[in-house]
Parts: sequence; C-alpha cells; structure tokens
Amino acid sequence: MATPTEHEDSCEEETAEEPKAPKIRETPEDIKLEAIVNTLAFHPDRDILAAGDIDGDIYLYSYSCTEGETKELWSSGHHLKSCRKVEFSGDGQKLFSVSKDKAVHIMDVEAGKLVTRIPKAHKDSISALRLVDENIFATGDDEGTLKVWDLRKGTSFMELKHHEDYISEIAVDQAKKILLTSSGDGTMGVFNIKRRRFELLSEFQSGDLTSVSIMKRGRKVVCGSTEGTIYIFNWNGFGATSDRFAVQAESVDCIVPITDSILCAASMDGVIRAISIMPNRVVGSIGQHLGEPIEEIARSRDTRFLASCAHDQLIKFWDISSIPDMKVNDYRRRKKKDGRLKALSNKAFDTGQNFFAGLLDTNEENDKKGEAEEEEEDEDDDSDSDSGSD
Repeated sequence: MATPTEHEDSCEEETAEEPKAPKIRETPEDIKLEAIVNTLAFHPDRDILAAGDIDGDIYLYSYSCTEGETKELWSSGHHLKSCRKVEFSGDGQKLFSVSKDKAVHIMDVEAGKLVTRIPKAHKDSISALRLVDENIFATGDDEGTLKVWDLRKGTSFMELKHHEDYISEIAVDQAKKILLTSSGDGTMGVFNIKRRRFELLSEFQSGDLTSVSIMKRGRKVVCGSTEGTIYIFNWNGFGATSDRFAVQAESVDCIVPITDSILCAASMDGVIRAISIMPNRVVGSIGQHLGEPIEEIARSRDTRFLASCAHDQLIKFWDISSIPDMKVNDYRRRKKKDGRLKALSNKAFDTGQNFFAGLLDTNEENDKKGEAEEEEEDEDDDSDSDSGSD
C-alpha cells in the first residue's frame, strides 16, 4: 500500500506530464511566405484563407486563434506569372484566380486541383476579377478591356474597351445588373450586364482610381485613388462625384466595406485606416505593416478579422469585431487632446508615435460640421446628405 508521500509524488508526476493548454490569441498568427502576396480572399463559410503571390503560386490556409493551428492546406503553381486576384465561389467549392499570364484558373477547393483553365482569356495581362453569380464572372485587364463570362458556355458574352488604362477593381450591385470598374485612367466605368452594354464613364479624377465599392445600402459608390483621395458618387449619378475628401495617406490602394458606413483602407505607407463615409473622416488605425506598401486587405465572413498582405511577405490578421457596433461620434470622443486618433485594434501602434501623424482628421470643415451631421445621422440613419467636404 502506497504511503501518503508516495501518492503525492505520483500525482505530481502525472500533473507534470499533462500537456499545457494551448494559447488562445486575439487573432491568428502571421503567415510568412517566400514571395510578396498580391491578393487575399476569405472562404464564405469556413475558417479558410486563400492567397496568391507574385510568383504565380496560390496557397490555401486554415486559420485559427489557437497558437500553432494556422496551417497550409495546399498550394498550386499552375499560373506562369504573378497571380493578381483570387476569389471564392458563393458556395466555397471553387477558387477562381487571374494572372499576369492572361489566364483564368478555377481550382477545386477541397482537392486543391485545377478543374478549369481558360488560357489567353485576354490579349493583355488580367488585373481584376469579380464573381457575379454561380455562372457569371467578370475580368478586366491592363489595357482597360472588360470581359464578362458565362461558365455554362465556357466563353465571354461581353467584351468592351472604354478605359484607357488598367482596370483595378470591379464591383457588382445587389441586383447583379450593373458592373462598376475603377481604372488607372482616373475614371469609373458603368456597364449593364442584363442589357450587355456600356453605360458611361465618370469624369476624370486626379490620379489612378485603385478600388471601387458600393456602400450606404446601395446609395453611394466609393473609389480610392493613388493620390490619397476618396471619391464618392451617388447611385445613378455616376458622371460626377457628389463628394470627395483627402486622407492624409500616400494613397488609398484597397478599400473594404466593414459596415454600410465604415470602410477599411490600405495604403502605400503600410497603414490600414478605418474611414467613415458620411460624415467623411478618418476614424482610426486598424494596424500596419511597418513602412511596407500593402497590396490587399480582405474581411472575414463574420466581420471578426481583417487580413492584409504587404511587401514584407507577411499575411497579418487584425481584430475588427468592435467596428460594426461603433458609431462615428464614439470615435470622436476617442480623439486625443493633441488631435491624434486612438488605435482601434490592440495590435495597432500607440498613437503617441509620429508614425501616426497621418491619422489626423484631414478636414477641419468636417470637424466644425461634425456635431450637426451626427445629430442628423442619429435622427435619420437613411439620410442622403453629404458632408460637403471638398
């Protein structure tokens, strides 16, 4: 029979042998790649992220906040040149990609195998991709040509060239009738899929238009630019901007709506900013890649994480779960006495550093009008009034 001392010793040994509980992080760990990543996409209903790099390789990862659980599922090297864009199908079973090699590839997500390849889909390198529904998708190229494809026929049924420079991004309305394109020629294009025709180009804006998104329940269209200006159009008023405002950033290269009124914008300066649309102002920092230009940002299906990829060859994850519950006037109260804005994520740098000088509110007129605007927003959330900033 074991003595009490021996029993205690054996219990201690058992306790010592028990594995430590895995560490739970606020966000998944960074993913380090061998080349710069151009493009990211979150799976529509699983904790999976796709990435395409400048070597033409595509990677699929499962991500987790449990330390050590973020893992590569498969990789594919079918593209001959840089992978420019990846996007999952609505059911998450297929992964579409376009490349500088002018090809469109469709991968089986589960098997990691190439199931469809459209070589020489464009005469020039492909720069943009947007899935419209389970059968229709659109692509844009470096010379400004837009093509719309039907998978059932395996061919394109629209091919239109109205831009003089590359198409940077394509957006589609909720009715899946209108395609909007942002272009390096400084214009936004409007195309009608149902009628298979070109509608119009906007006026020329300063700098390249780098991105396009639909916000405010479909009433506003927002474009980013290489000049660091955000341009806002009214729906059905696409010819000229209804509003614009300058962000103190080197550029606005990629925008992702988080809510109907708040978007995240990535810049050449490596900072990811949260920006309010109507009233128009920068409201804080989500995170940063230290001095490294950011190529793309993507939002997870549950709006919990934002992923970013930059020239440091890292994919980083940021916690954005608090943004949907925030109001712009809450952000204003967070502003420090020296005019700097508080970081909105634990991993964003402290705003006391000069690095965040660019997060100052850039429009003093906005500040003066801010309180009245917020009251209007509170009274009527559907108000179409613009901030009047220019």
